[in-house]
Amino acid sequence: MPTGLFVAGRWRDSADGRTFPVADPATGAVLRRVADGTPADGRDALDAAVAAQAAWAATAPRHRADLLHAAYRALVARTEEFALLITCEMGKPLAQSRAEVAYGAEFLRWFAEEAVRIAGRWGVAPDGATRLMTTKQPVGPTLMITPWNFPLAMGTRKLGPALAAGCTAVVKPAPQTPLTMLALADLLAGVGVPPGVVNVVTTTRAAELTSPLIGDPRLRKLTFTGSTAVGRHLVRQSADQLLRVSMELGGNAPYLVFADADLDRAVDGAMLAKLRNMGEACTAANRFLVHESVADEFAERFAARMAAEVVGRGTEPDVTVGPLVDAAARDRVADLVTDARDRGARLVTGGAPVGAVGHFYAPTVLADVPDSARLLHGEIFGPVAPVTTFGTEEEALRRANDTGYGLAAYLFTRDLSRAVRVSERLDVGMVGVNQGLVSNPAAPFGGVKQSGFGREGGPEGIDEYLSVKYVGIAP
Repeated sequence: MPTGLFVAGRWRDSADGRTFPVADPATGAVLRRVADGTPADGRDALDAAVAAQAAWAATAPRHRADLLHAAYRALVARTEEFALLITCEMGKPLAQSRAEVAYGAEFLRWFAEEAVRIAGRWGVAPDGATRLMTTKQPVGPTLMITPWNFPLAMGTRKLGPALAAGCTAVVKPAPQTPLTMLALADLLAGVGVPPGVVNVVTTTRAAELTSPLIGDPRLRKLTFTGSTAVGRHLVRQSADQLLRVSMELGGNAPYLVFADADLDRAVDGAMLAKLRNMGEACTAANRFLVHESVADEFAERFAARMAAEVVGRGTEPDVTVGPLVDAAARDRVADLVTDARDRGARLVTGGAPVGAVGHFYAPTVLADVPDSARLLHGEIFGPVAPVTTFGTEEEALRRANDTGYGLAAYLFTRDLSRAVRVSERLDVGMVGVNQGLVSNPAAPFGGVKQSGFGREGGPEGIDEYLSVKYVGIAP
């Protein structure tokens, strides 16, 4: 298992020799110590990416596609190895880790197919005096800052389109889960991605390392997945260099259940939208808005399913809910639940940490949650489902849109006209209709408002790494 920095195709220690521990959130045990990169290491990584950029951009699209296809096959072949690594450093059950490997690998395959479809256009100016040709070219060296909650998929979702477009990369993974990204870098090198095209710098000194890179005129793009607060700071930093920026930030997803909904399907979707990744996802359902005529039945059925979940270490065969990523995350979730109960919310199930070892929290359903409760106004990032009610479609939409975030939303109804009408009026970038999962490599992932800008995945995803050039030709 690699634990060093990956720069210019070589593994190396940090410039000052420092390391930091990576812990198993289920036990607290240290899995490995990895290199703690310095600003000098970051500069070396950018030097390598800049040096490799011209040759990589000139590589035939088919060759780039072939390398991504090879990476896809290699990753699928090593599913069990990567799934175990994800579970050990992040905590999710093995079944969910395997699903992440499949999801993450699909970005490599999708963008392998997009690499050979980069095209411009040809036209005639309205006055007939000029021929108009547009081409698309790689933006250039890119800094990628990835989160801990999907340590593989958030990497491939950025690297897939960047490599397909002809961009080189410096990747800074989250310090909680660096091992998966290091293993991915090793895999990419193994299938033939040239030295310097992908560089990985692990660090606990994020601001010290990334700030000089963002201020370096050789860097041409910044892509970040994480909190809105950090995203705002990075956007401000990027302004001096007018970097191309993609921001996939926080969410506060509403989950609307109308009176005519299929409740079996709505509860199934709720389990997926809430408990995938233990609720540690920006797309996780955060506010369950249920029509008053079915709210009690929905809450009872939902709570019964939540109570039946098995909490424990993700490597155990029957476990369905793993630990939260660290003690701070668990304590924050517990504080949000306490606040809601103090304000009058009714506990239906769960509501407490689990066990003396590890960062576990019981799957929780709260009913009659007042609007003043803090957990309705920001990301919970845990297995907690607050249920509130609405009476009319207008009220449901008003409450759903009453947030600064705008990433994802879910709605359940048998009425096709309502599904279309409500989808169009929800202020979000993605809507799941009668399903609790919206993420798909073939679809554009991203939000509006405080949830960021830019799209990852789908045909739109590769455009984030391409610049348009216009050439005027006199006939």
